[in-house]
Amino acid sequence: MKAFKKIAVIGKYPSKEESVDINNQLIELVDHLRQKSIELFIEEKTQQQINVEGIQAIALKDIGSCVDLAIIIGGDGTMIGVARNLVDSNTPLIGVNQGRFGFLADLNTSSMLTNIDSILNGEYIEDKRMLINTRIIRGDRVVYESLSLNDIVIKSGLRLIELDVMINDAFVHRQRSDGIIVSTPTGTTAYALSAGGPILHPNLDAISIVPISPHTLSNRPIAINAESKVTIKIVNMDEAYASIDGQIKFPLDIRDVIEISKAKQSISILHPNDYCYFEMLRNKLHWG
Repeated sequence: MKAFKKIAVIGKYPSKEESVDINNQLIELVDHLRQKSIELFIEEKTQQQINVEGIQAIALKDIGSCVDLAIIIGGDGTMIGVARNLVDSNTPLIGVNQGRFGFLADLNTSSMLTNIDSILNGEYIEDKRMLINTRIIRGDRVVYESLSLNDIVIKSGLRLIELDVMINDAFVHRQRSDGIIVSTPTGTTAYALSAGGPILHPNLDAISIVPISPHTLSNRPIAINAESKVTIKIVNMDEAYASIDGQIKFPLDIRDVIEISKAKQSISILHPNDYCYFEMLRNKLHWG
């Protein structure tokens, strides 16, 4: 197992209601890590948030080139945003949950120090997660390109949107709906699940395509091999946008073409040795 010698701490930017709890957890974690034989960094906005001294503060975009492990205190949204920023550096992530669900940020604050110590001692499971790449083509130009850890959502503003969906250049269907979700296995426990899509195990090399409130009720979610190329053409709309992981919005024009494929990059999330994906689902989704 890899020995981690350079570690960055990254915190969620909290609301006033959350700030006391999150800041206390960040200070507790930083004080704990100071006592170890490691080089410790802190993300610059997190440093301003808790005002610790004696630790080098660095911008989020630069963390990947400086450290070999990032520990995030926040929710899944914080994990997703950090993952997209660090994906090219292949920096593994540990997530401490201070959000609602914690499908990605799975460590509890009550046991975080014990679990982090175990991981630093080499007692961990490495969980590789795939990403998807989205290109938006307008005429003969790529006007936007981005990676997603969860999903790319194409959604109407007010009225139904009409879309042509193709897989590997083979026409699948034309749908009229509120939109469509193309999701990684990680994203199938997010918006895609709320829209009636299946849960895909993170180890599956697959992508799910989930319509949002389709006009034709026979239009159902499907799962396809992740090596497939999904092409979506805007046929008719009043107003629509593409949403990357629910964090970035890009306005769409009629006749835009959206190409979605598996990204070359992946991310690694580190879990304690006793982590079980199905136990996590059972607890988060309140299964019996």
